[in-house]
Amino acid sequence: MPYVKIELTREGITREQKQKLISGITGLITEVLNKDPHLTHIVIQEIELDNWGYAGEQTSILREKGITADKK
Repeated sequence: MPYVKIELTREGITREQKQKLISGITGLITEVLNKDPHLTHIVIQEIELDNWGYAGEQTSILREKGITADKK
């Protein structure tokens, strides 16, 4: 029974984006590991920006400085 936990910062991720993650990861596990998708569990946990840090700073402060995780 595969279990995948995705931790993301809470920054406006839509329901549709979450569904794509769940569907895509389930499909990948099914394809690569030959696991039953009905026994595959995907959990998405959203974390407040104040509770996530990088390089010694809270992510909320980094966002205020204009630093994002967006692909360039």
